[in-house]
Amino acid sequence: MRGPDGLKTARIDPRRVDLAREFRARPFGAHSVELQQILHLMRAGPIEGRHFLYMTRPHAEWTLARMSPTRPLRPVLVGPVFTDLAAAEWHVFKLRWQALSGEPLGLD
Repeated sequence: MRGPDGLKTARIDPRRVDLAREFRARPFGAHSVELQQILHLMRAGPIEGRHFLYMTRPHAEWTLARMSPTRPLRPVLVGPVFTDLAAAEWHVFKLRWQALSGEPLGLD
């Protein structure tokens, strides 16, 4: 598949929900090689418009944010706010999954 810039775009196979379940069960620490490859895809590429977690209270609160779509780059808080880092990471994982697979992740 080609992106708007004409370059080949990496995609996630939306049928590989087993890898999403693996992340959900253990968002921190060691992951299988296949899950690590997906995480690399999710973290690679242009930063403009990407979802990420912005720490709004040190080690206690994180807010969903997106990097501005144009330069100068700046975080734009879009919510929601999380007090559980694992829940916050899962939320971002699902957003990035949909962006790279083209389908929402039907797991909660």
